[in-house]
Formats: sequence, structure tokens, C-alpha cells
Amino acid sequence: MKKIGILFGMENTFPEALVNRIREKNVSGIEAEFVSIDKVKMAECIGYDVIFDRISQDVPFYRGFLKNQAITGTAVINNPFWWEADDKFFNNALAEKLGVPVPKTVLLPSNKNPQDTSENSFRNLKFPLDWEGIFEYIKFPAYFKPFSGGGWKSVYKVTDPQDFFEKYNETDRLVMMLQEEITFDLYFRCYCLDRRDVLIMPYEPRNPHHLRYVSSAPPASQKLLDQIKEYVLVLNNALGYDFNTVEFAVRDGIPYAIDFCNPAPDADVHSVGQENFDWVVEAAANMAIRKAQQHTPGINNLTWGTFVRSSANNELLTNGFGEKKKTKSVKAESKKKLKVKAE
Repeated sequence: MKKIGILFGMENTFPEALVNRIREKNVSGIEAEFVSIDKVKMAECIGYDVIFDRISQDVPFYRGFLKNQAITGTAVINNPFWWEADDKFFNNALAEKLGVPVPKTVLLPSNKNPQDTSENSFRNLKFPLDWEGIFEYIKFPAYFKPFSGGGWKSVYKVTDPQDFFEKYNETDRLVMMLQEEITFDLYFRCYCLDRRDVLIMPYEPRNPHHLRYVSSAPPASQKLLDQIKEYVLVLNNALGYDFNTVEFAVRDGIPYAIDFCNPAPDADVHSVGQENFDWVVEAAANMAIRKAQQHTPGINNLTWGTFVRSSANNELLTNGFGEKKKTKSVKAESKKKLKVKAE
């Protein structure tokens, strides 16, 4: 019997619906339940073949637990090692190499020194930074936000240098990035599960949270939707996320990937709406069952993206294309997968 466990925190509707849907499918040899932990011994499995992680980003103990389970062969959704290594600034750099449009972005040191450091810890940084060059590159207005982490925490819209420095003084020890504003005509949030199932949802980030999936924007062309789906799959194949969301702002017909480091995305019925909720529960249940059926005891059952796998094979990425003769780029491999699935 293959056992699927759901690890979660304060959310209610999605974890319960997911367990119930897996059980309703009544697939032979598959069972599902909420994860139950009474002790964590090193290199010892507590009995789950698949764990669907919805909370470890907020609970370091759970992150350590999941890494330990992965060592024993548990397939963890999403890969806890990659999730911990990833960040939004790297996401943007990778997208640039893959040929996916993204806003111009720069990384900035924290306003206050990290703990246990002094000015001598930053002797490789020039002071002051080239603020004039940074502002000329990004332009105003711009968005100022943490380079890592989820949600809309500590996100600012800044209108000029004075406004920027006032906000910068509020960010304490957060490492931030300054990003070009994309004035958009259309906006979409896209679920991507198992790097194969994509749901493109109209989204309005300027609305209150509970109304963001209510959009009055005109329908998008099929050509645009196809382009967005391709970008979603290219990004998630490279990153290796089993469950993620990607947001796009469309300016002058070009979809710019705004945010695609969301490995525990909102899936609450009260915010995403019943239709979207039903889709993600069904796709998540199917993915978890596939993972359980494909699970092989005693081996590494984690998902690794093409970025990591190409690095392990000593491939180089330049504008999405490998420079060695017998290698394939992340983008080329992703497109090949798209073609195979389309057929």
C-alpha cells in the first residue's frame, strides 16, 4: 500500500478536499491522510511514500523533517532542498536566460547589517552604490520587494529616489530587489502542477485579496494564452516545481513573468473561487497518485529541474542555449516536452 500524506498549517479547505478527493478516486493500493509526526529520527522514514508540503516555508522544523524523509526515499512535493535554495531574484535571472520576458531587476544589500557583521564584512561593496546607474536602469515608478519569500509582505511602490530611500529605511535587514514597473493591460495567475497541467486564471492584483480572481478585463486571444502556457511550462520544467503559480503582466501584447517562486500558492476556495478550487484539487490529487505509483523505495524520488540537471551534466546556459555540442538547453528540452505532450 502506498501512503500519501498532507503536511499543512492554518489553511483548511484545500488539505481536507485533497485527502477526500484522493480517497474518492479509490485507486487500488493508494491511501491518503494528514501527516502525523510523533518523533523524527535521522534517516528513518515515518511511513509516507509521498508528502504534499504546504507549510514548511513557515516552520523550519518541518523543513528539516522533510529533508530527512527525502533521504529515506519519500517523494516530497515540492523538493525541500531546491525550494530552500531558490529565490525570486534568481528566478528572474533564470527566466532571462530562458528567453521568458521579465521586468528589469537589481539586487540590493539590506539596509541594516545582518547580525554578527560589521562594516568590515562589506569591504567588497562600493559605498555609495551606483544609485544613479541603478535608477536609470530601472526607471520610476518601480516596485521594491524582498528578493525571497512569499505573499505581499514588505512590497512597496516607489515613485522617485526620495521615496525609494524612505522605504529603504523601513526594510531593516531584508535583502531587497528593485524592479521595473510593468503597466499592464491584462494580468494572469497560473497554476502549474507536475510540470504538465496548467490553469490560466484572470487575476487583478490591485483588488482586495478576496476579489483578486474577479477581473473585468476583456478576454485574451488564444495566441496569448498559448504563449503564457508555454512560458509557464518552460519555467517550471527549469525550476523543477511540482506545484507552483506563475503571474504574468501583459504589456503591449507581451506577457512578462512577474512572480513565479510560489511553491505553496494560495489554494483556498474562498479566495480562488469554486471553479479554480475544483480544478486544483483534481490536478493535485492526480499528481499525488502518480507520484505514489511511480515511487521506488530506497532511491531519491525528488523532482529536480532541468537547471540543476543541466548543471550536473556540466551544461552551460547562455540565452537559454547550451554551448556544448552534445547538450540540450533548458529551453530546448522544455519545448521538446511541450511538443511531445501536444502530440
